[in-house]
Amino acid sequence: MADEKAWWIFALLSAFFAALTTIFSKIGVENINSNLATAIRTVVILALAWGIVWADGQLQGLLTLSPRTLVFLVLSGIATGLSWLCYFRALQLGNASLVAPVDKSGLILVLLLSVWFLGEPLTIQVVVGTALVLAGTLVLVL
Repeated sequence: MADEKAWWIFALLSAFFAALTTIFSKIGVENINSNLATAIRTVVILALAWGIVWADGQLQGLLTLSPRTLVFLVLSGIATGLSWLCYFRALQLGNASLVAPVDKSGLILVLLLSVWFLGEPLTIQVVVGTALVLAGTLVLVL
């Protein structure tokens, strides 16, 4: 039962750290090229992620990846990198309080693409929630 709810805790922690990321990033990109800032951030994330994998004893899992898994993880990495490059540039050019909601409006695309690609159900909650996220984003940026 506890594991069924664990996603909620990690999702809240993700939101908290994403908020800190925006604030720290906005301050960090003030006097630096946004691409260089992204590269520095990426090295830190790389060291942190591999350190956790090593400490958790999961390095052997690298040898058991299927080609399909590897392809989708590489595609995810490319999408993440492009997202970060655009995000840091947007933070340099705009207010964090406006950049972040627009960035988070990607949730709308996630909901739609999860129905299309992953076959997840399109419920009334998904439709209403998506509409509210879109409305909230528009209120903030307009």
